[in-house]
Amino acid sequence: MEIIRQNDVDILLQKLKISPVVAILGPRQCGKTTLARQLSHQYLQSNLHLFDLEDPVDVQRLDNPSLALGNLEGLVIIDEIQRRPELFPVLRVLVDRQNKKTNYLILGSASRDLIRQGSESLAGRISYLELGGFSLDIAGMEQKKLWVRGTFPRSYLAEDEKNSFSWRSDFITTFLERDIPSLGVTIPSQTLRRFWMMLAHYHGQIFNASEMGRSFGADDLTMKRYLDILSGTFMIRQLQPWFYNTKKRLIKRPKIYFRDSGIFHALSSIRNWEELERHPKLGASWEGFALEQAVSHLGLRAEEIFFWGVHTGASLDLLYQRGGDWWGIEIKYNEAPGLTPSMRSAMVELSLKHLWVIYPGDKEYALAKNISVVPLDIFTSKAGP
Repeated sequence: MEIIRQNDVDILLQKLKISPVVAILGPRQCGKTTLARQLSHQYLQSNLHLFDLEDPVDVQRLDNPSLALGNLEGLVIIDEIQRRPELFPVLRVLVDRQNKKTNYLILGSASRDLIRQGSESLAGRISYLELGGFSLDIAGMEQKKLWVRGTFPRSYLAEDEKNSFSWRSDFITTFLERDIPSLGVTIPSQTLRRFWMMLAHYHGQIFNASEMGRSFGADDLTMKRYLDILSGTFMIRQLQPWFYNTKKRLIKRPKIYFRDSGIFHALSSIRNWEELERHPKLGASWEGFALEQAVSHLGLRAEEIFFWGVHTGASLDLLYQRGGDWWGIEIKYNEAPGLTPSMRSAMVELSLKHLWVIYPGDKEYALAKNISVVPLDIFTSKAGP
């Protein structure tokens, strides 16, 4: 079963009209290649050229990239670009030199930060689309199933919970033993697995490198380096705090979220809904899942989103700016969230246009002027700021 991601196809088509090079970045197995194939249906077969850098034959074909790519017209797709970052300068030369209409669609399983040296060669010539797994605003998605299994297509579409959990367990092993070393990272897989499992305790919380380092037996810089690797491969989100001029003592360290709820559940040995419902991290799991769905729906980049918190206790889960105004999201795992002093404080202190309280229920209602409670599936089905 293949889910058509028409909205993402339309975004890519628009980007290809503007930029000669478009990069789809996201974790492995999130659907980048499938999306590229869905896009390719817009082109004549004679104008399609695919190179997969995990295929030894295609790697050999690109042994002389200028010769292999120089005379191609139409759409050139290069998959797993992070394996050959030296191709970026070649693409820059081809883009600047070409007289014919050629677009390059490159797919990568590492962030711009991890392939920065190469991607900087294409500054002004490249547009990015960061792709996650499935989201609630794709037709037919089941919220509880998506939350429990996570957003990776093969996990979500698995025959049953057992097969879904098994796929995620295998994904984690392959990611640690093959994907991470392919990026030139030399950390032993068992070491990074242990760190990743320990990080599950920080899901939805402020990251404390010193505290974790003491438990892990390593220094702060090592902990931050490991965290940056998992962030750069789209496994972890480091949500940055919002700073502004105030006399209040603001929280200044990032909050940590697993970007896929299914991976969080696998590393926490949560196999199904019944086990999740009894787990002490149920609320944190919901917070991370709802946050990622909201960010995906709003089309926000990592540098556009923040959380807010002061040491006296007031906080806001998600803060972002649109149209010159600030908007807020608070996430609650509660049957009927009520108005709190923290919400009032956030509205006043941050001058919010509106604050949404997202919860897993099925009714919308107002808490106060410009503060409303909304189910996650309804929030992600609406257009808006």
